[in-house]
Amino acid sequence: MNLIPSAPLWLVIVLGCAMIAAAVEDALRFRISNLTSLVVLAGAIVAAVIEGPSVVLWQNGVVFLVLLLLGTAAFAGGWLGGGDVKLFAAVGLWFDLRAAVWLVALVFLAGGLVAIVYLASRPFRRNASGKIRSGRVPYGVAIALGALVMVLAGRGAFTHHQQPLPQFRINPPRG
Repeated sequence: MNLIPSAPLWLVIVLGCAMIAAAVEDALRFRISNLTSLVVLAGAIVAAVIEGPSVVLWQNGVVFLVLLLLGTAAFAGGWLGGGDVKLFAAVGLWFDLRAAVWLVALVFLAGGLVAIVYLASRPFRRNASGKIRSGRVPYGVAIALGALVMVLAGRGAFTHHQQPLPQFRINPPRG
């Protein structure tokens, strides 16, 4: 079950703030605190409790476990940091299988954009001795961007509510 549309606004705001905090943390320090990931995880649990028991919540658990397992493999391979893995799995708990496909696609797209921006900014990331500070890409930024787009989409930010055009009636002249 996609928990975003049914979650109370205050909880969605907490999720959004946590994702922004994760992006800022990762961009500045290449670290995402466990507390940030825990807020995202706890928020999903609170949203599920508020929603009430539902048989389809098993999908959210599967998304969480799959992202955690694949993320752990990516961490072991040196492709992702531990904070990235925890954050991605925690945000995955908010989504069912169908929405998770979109989440993963958006995170990958955002990851490509972040990598391009990060590579293009290499000349500006040199320290006093002229060496580039880090060759790593803060993938938490991509996870946060993908999740925030999913939050906005889940709350209807991208649906077009077209107002019907007013009906004008033109009466032919009499005469």
